[in-house]
Amino acid sequence: MFGNYLIGLREGLEASLVVCILIAYLVKTDRRDALKPVWIGIAVAVVLALGFGFALEFGSQELTFEAQEALGGSLSIIAVGLVTWMVFWMRRTARHLRSELHGRLDAALRMGTAALVATAFLAVGREGLETALFVWASVRASNDGTQGPLIGVLLGILTAVVLGYLFYRGTVRINLAKFFTWTGGMLVVVAAGVLAYGVHDLQEADFLPGLTNKAFDISGTVPPDSWYGTLLKGVFNFQPDPTVVQVVVWVLYLVPTLAFFLAPSRSGRRGAGSPAPVREEV
Repeated sequence: MFGNYLIGLREGLEASLVVCILIAYLVKTDRRDALKPVWIGIAVAVVLALGFGFALEFGSQELTFEAQEALGGSLSIIAVGLVTWMVFWMRRTARHLRSELHGRLDAALRMGTAALVATAFLAVGREGLETALFVWASVRASNDGTQGPLIGVLLGILTAVVLGYLFYRGTVRINLAKFFTWTGGMLVVVAAGVLAYGVHDLQEADFLPGLTNKAFDISGTVPPDSWYGTLLKGVFNFQPDPTVVQVVVWVLYLVPTLAFFLAPSRSGRRGAGSPAPVREEV
């Protein structure tokens, strides 16, 4: 549940920050007349993300078992690729997010209402689609027969919305760069588990070999239905009896990705840990 909460918090906070920056800029520049088109673009983006999530969940239920596993495994791998790109992108641009969005908004203001709607839609829509895909893949990977994974995601998103409002009001200040570094590192660990689960799905669909070739089996020591087994699965998508291919893929993804992500930025030692208080961002 914690892993899914982290996903909801991290992804939701990115979207919340984008919304805060857009709205705060229009208010500060006395362009309240442009708020309605921006909110329309945001609303359309949210509806699109929800529709995409529902399509993934209910559309896959009509498929055969093999097709479900093939689809789930493929989308899990795509989701991991997207979230990996996203955490590196945010690590690099967190300190400049405000100026980038302000530039896009200034251009849209000169072009008119349709451009404002499109700018808000694109800014939030990308985050929404990435969130929907990765949440679906993560919930599917950590599904333990309960509503815990989904509840974790919803609680994370709700926390992000509350924090976004507090950021906008100036009540809360946080070092954005450090926040995205720590949560990004944890998200890479979660993504490694989702990737391993996606590989297992492809093995079950007979797209990849080695389904019966287990790397180890500690089900007796860490029963999947025990509280600690459930905790490990919820946080790290841990599987007590992974295949050799799963373990190899997990290691090959996690070790270099985490090493590159935590390495000092080329722009200087301040890198991802340089101060970036939220009050300056929004």
